[in-house]
Amino acid sequence: MYLSTVSRPVADPPESGPRRRRIALVSGNVVALGTVSLITDVSAEMVAAVLPLYLVLGLQLSPVAFGLLDGVHTGATALLRIVGGFAADRFRRRKLIAGVGYTLSAVAKLGLLLAGRSIPAIGAVIAVDRLGKGVRSAPRDALITLSTPPEALGRAFGVHRAMDSVGAFLGPLAAFAVLLAVGQSYDAVFVTSFCIAALAVVVLVLFVRERPTGGPAEGPDEPKVSVREALGLLRSRRARRLVLAAALLGLSTIGDGFVYLLLQRREDLGLRWFPLLAVGTSLAYLLLAAPLGVLADRVGRLPVVVGGYLALGVTYLLLSGPVHGWPALALTLALYGAFYAATDGVLIALAGPVLPPRLRTTGIALVQTGQALAYLVSSVLFGLAWQAWGPENAIRAAAVAVVGVLVVTLLLLASPSRLLSRKVSP
Repeated sequence: MYLSTVSRPVADPPESGPRRRRIALVSGNVVALGTVSLITDVSAEMVAAVLPLYLVLGLQLSPVAFGLLDGVHTGATALLRIVGGFAADRFRRRKLIAGVGYTLSAVAKLGLLLAGRSIPAIGAVIAVDRLGKGVRSAPRDALITLSTPPEALGRAFGVHRAMDSVGAFLGPLAAFAVLLAVGQSYDAVFVTSFCIAALAVVVLVLFVRERPTGGPAEGPDEPKVSVREALGLLRSRRARRLVLAAALLGLSTIGDGFVYLLLQRREDLGLRWFPLLAVGTSLAYLLLAAPLGVLADRVGRLPVVVGGYLALGVTYLLLSGPVHGWPALALTLALYGAFYAATDGVLIALAGPVLPPRLRTTGIALVQTGQALAYLVSSVLFGLAWQAWGPENAIRAAAVAVVGVLVVTLLLLASPSRLLSRKVSP
């Protein structure tokens, strides 16, 4: 089976099946998980919108200290995804493990109130928040794959990511509204964020349902997933290539902050406009995630992922090109949002059917961890390139890297003769 061809089975099911699936957009479980992600993202982005100001202006942290905390923010998520994925597969409690992750992130919002001005305490709280995100991501995505027919996975992840991006869009606006209502009170933002995050946990408990793997019956006599079995996942040629491709794709992606800083420098934007750059990306993501997910189910998921990274390459070229002004800025943000819409959920939809049901969560965690660690490395390398060559040359080099990585990814994941095939090999 080629990874670009997991969109549709060879033989069509009975006539009534496909028609019914076209009418029903996604399952109720996917909608419930999307609602949980939407609410959680409102909470998370409320804090993310004010945290740099709180740390640098409110607590007078140095840039070095802020950079260290940001590294904890990224690294903790990457390294702990596999732990959450393996635990969910071993104990067959994906909803429970996801719930633990969402709860940890909610409690961390209150931890910011208790940490005071202590940098180690603030770092620990941020690490707990990222621990929660790392633990919940793979079980949540595994639940989506187990709640959706293989031929509709792109649509399901597109709807989920669209709902998630609604939260990312509303979060900064909610933080702004709280600050407008109570003045420059960061504590009010943190308390409000905790209340919203707690609501997400309630929705998860009440409305999300655990799903069986679709393999042998999940009973007390079925052997639990072992560490050896999980490690054996990488002995599969297809799984190994998938993880390697995901890591390479992550290596071609620089941090969002760099993109927005380059935009701010090029367009000479006032600092008060800086947070709205992320809102623009989230809006494009929101509008495109579901349509691109449906397109991935129809034409193949790998072509859509490739198109997303081509949009990223064009974004990088626009950041280094001669065109300026609001139209160029809007186009750049639109392409950047399209990149996320075409790759975030679609890549997991592409991976889902390739991974064995018993190890589905662990496999998704491996893919996400490979991408996250590579993303961390790429951001560090880009920062060094910026310092050595200047921002324009560094971003041009990043665009070249995108093209090179796409060529290798195509060689890893598909044969040229079947790249655009929509069938699944038996």
